[in-house]
Amino acid sequence: MRILFDQGTPVPLRQHLSSHDVATAFELGWSRMANGELLARAEVEGFDVLITTDRNLRYQQNLSSRRIAILVLTTTSWPRIQQALPEVSASVALLSPGAYVEIPIP
Repeated sequence: MRILFDQGTPVPLRQHLSSHDVATAFELGWSRMANGELLARAEVEGFDVLITTDRNLRYQQNLSSRRIAILVLTTTSWPRIQQALPEVSASVALLSPGAYVEIPIP
């Protein structure tokens, strides 16, 4: 599965998704793209999943016609995300095209 990390998604998460092909918006030179442009470009480039910490994405974008699955982490805090790694990994494995999943991380 091809996964794109949006700005704010902690890069160390990549190590825990090692069975997937992970890239960051920054690495691809896409860090200044607006959300709609980023989603469109990610789909064109064949990404299956966008992992983001932008909880407002679903309110800012019409996601109904998107093929890319979106996984939202409710924090940018790596120590807190580490506590939820089993849930993050399980959620990634279960994502289907166009899905929107938000993982509440205390």
